[in-house]
Amino acid sequence: MESLRGQLLIASPDLVDPNFRRTVVLIADHGEQGAMGVVLNRRSEHSVAEAVPELGDLVEFDELVHFGGPVQPSGVVVLAEFDDPSRAAATVLGDVGFVAADAASDGLGSVTGRARVYAGVSGWAPGQLEAEIEHEDWIVEPADRDDVFTDDPDDLWSAVLARKGGSYALVARMPPDPSLN
Repeated sequence: MESLRGQLLIASPDLVDPNFRRTVVLIADHGEQGAMGVVLNRRSEHSVAEAVPELGDLVEFDELVHFGGPVQPSGVVVLAEFDDPSRAAATVLGDVGFVAADAASDGLGSVTGRARVYAGVSGWAPGQLEAEIEHEDWIVEPADRDDVFTDDPDDLWSAVLARKGGSYALVARMPPDPSLN
């Protein structure tokens, strides 16, 4: 399988794992060693200012920390748009990449556009993601940089499925629990 770096994984309606139910994951790295990404559509209740105030110069004061995934939930990663992508620790999608752990103190806020802070990441062992895709747990779709910084993360799952079109547009309108219909 080709690398899925820069692609979105959209949780299938049949994926009931509470860590990933109705999530949209941006794949940041994918290769023989496994895969890593961040969940784009799960906000916490904590602002960056209260949770990690040292990152306050990278994001708006009241921006919420997002849950990136169940791996290392106390760790923090930052995705940002870079004026100069070579300043990113690793690029994921065009000029969108990870802020280096030591970069916040270097005045990085002046060389990035939008930024978002994530607690934890999502990870897969070698071959695990491929098996989950084959099992149809995930729907793969090209990412758009606006997906990363959406103003409405709660609607991202439906929006990306609707954008994919066809039968996926029907799935996008499914209620979270169809049995209550």
